[in-house]
Amino acid sequence: MAVSFQTVDEFSQGQRLDNYLVKILKGVPKSHIYRVIRKGEVRVNKGRKKADYKLKVDDVVRIPPIKVSEKKPSHVSDNLKKLLSDAILYEDKGLLIINKPSGVAVHSGSGVDTGVIEALREMYKDPVELVHRLDRATSGVLLVAKKRSVLKNLHEQLNKHEMEKRYTALVKGVWSKKRHTIDAPLYQNSRYTVVDAKGKHAVSHFQPLKNFNSEDFKASLVEVTIETGRTHQIRVHAKYSGHSLAGDDKYGDKEFDRLVKFKGLNRLFLHAHQLIFTNPVTGDIQKVNAPLSVELQEFLEKL
Repeated sequence: MAVSFQTVDEFSQGQRLDNYLVKILKGVPKSHIYRVIRKGEVRVNKGRKKADYKLKVDDVVRIPPIKVSEKKPSHVSDNLKKLLSDAILYEDKGLLIINKPSGVAVHSGSGVDTGVIEALREMYKDPVELVHRLDRATSGVLLVAKKRSVLKNLHEQLNKHEMEKRYTALVKGVWSKKRHTIDAPLYQNSRYTVVDAKGKHAVSHFQPLKNFNSEDFKASLVEVTIETGRTHQIRVHAKYSGHSLAGDDKYGDKEFDRLVKFKGLNRLFLHAHQLIFTNPVTGDIQKVNAPLSVELQEFLEKL
């Protein structure tokens, strides 16, 4: 292995030197990274820097020979590239917004070689980063930052609850047409997210829009807004309320899911249909709407 040099791009501007190295040196223990920084083996513009040094654009970082975990190069199919190109809802110089299809993971891992972010990086040939995540089975509005300053600004909006997310879901049972607020802490164990007092604060609001109340099928179409963004939050809060989401193979009701499958639904009925936020590039309040997929629209028409 040999010494390598990395030139800092706009996306890494303002990042601490230690965090930058953690990202580049996949699998290398942090203790080892701090050691090589302390010993002066890592240089920035030929000079020694501390771990908390904030990188600037065009800084040249000298990285000593360090063995990193081998990562197989991902292959992005032409089909996935076309799927994502067709799914673009909005784009400017700092931001990309797509209507993520159901069944496509946002990033690799857990048996998935390539996700949305890996595909977009290959398509754009530039660093891009996810602003937030959607479950693999969930479709809808997904924000991707093309600049670090944009990523940082949008993360601040998320942390301050200044970003409004609205979802459309189909749930089990007839739900009275008033706003139902579920305020229940969520704890993530090794396999599931559960309602548990030792978990993190989580609040979801369910507003029924239409009820389906036939002899053999009872369900409600609801709009969901969330004040917090916990893993599987809507799915777990729906289950907790006694109104599990349709097509949810992890938290759903098996009998209800058997019925919706019989009626033609072969996916989770959860769609992020709207996002309202302040665009960091334009400074304007931006409202982005993602239409329901044809499969979900057709399914509703049959009910």
